Amino acid sequence: MTSLNLPVFDYKIKQVEGKPYIFDVLRKKYVRMTPEEWVRQHVVHLLINQYEYPKALIRGEGGMTLNQLQKRTDLLVYDRSGKPYLLVECKAPTVALTQQVFDQVARYNHVHQAPYLVVTNGLVHFCCCVDHAEGTVRFLQDLPRFQDE
Repeated sequence: MTSLNLPVFDYKIKQVEGKPYIFDVLRKKYVRMTPEEWVRQHVVHLLINQYEYPKALIRGEGGMTLNQLQKRTDLLVYDRSGKPYLLVECKAPTVALTQQVFDQVARYNHVHQAPYLVVTNGLVHFCCCVDHAEGTVRFLQDLPRFQDE
């Protein structure tokens, strides 16, 4: 797989019928390895190992309804009270982070109302803080650390 601009982690890969699968620590099973999944797994380990997010508060590949359509968020992190805190949209390294990608995560966040959004393709990362009451977005230099409330 492509080398990413994210910390390396100790991953487990196996072959099933000639196709690679990577172990997902959130779902506790091997999942089909795609370029996007490679990025998602790096971000999961980054959140857990570097930013100290509890694994139990991270949901991967979560379903949601948006305009009567079923959609899936890549990663949604909750705070200790169970409210959405950080929404992450992962793309394959070959996918440019265009306005369309930011629009997608903004639409998803219209449902979740998380105060932090992250968009990454594993090479380039953006994080922003959303003030829903004011309708403003402020880009940050780094992801927020998990805070015990």
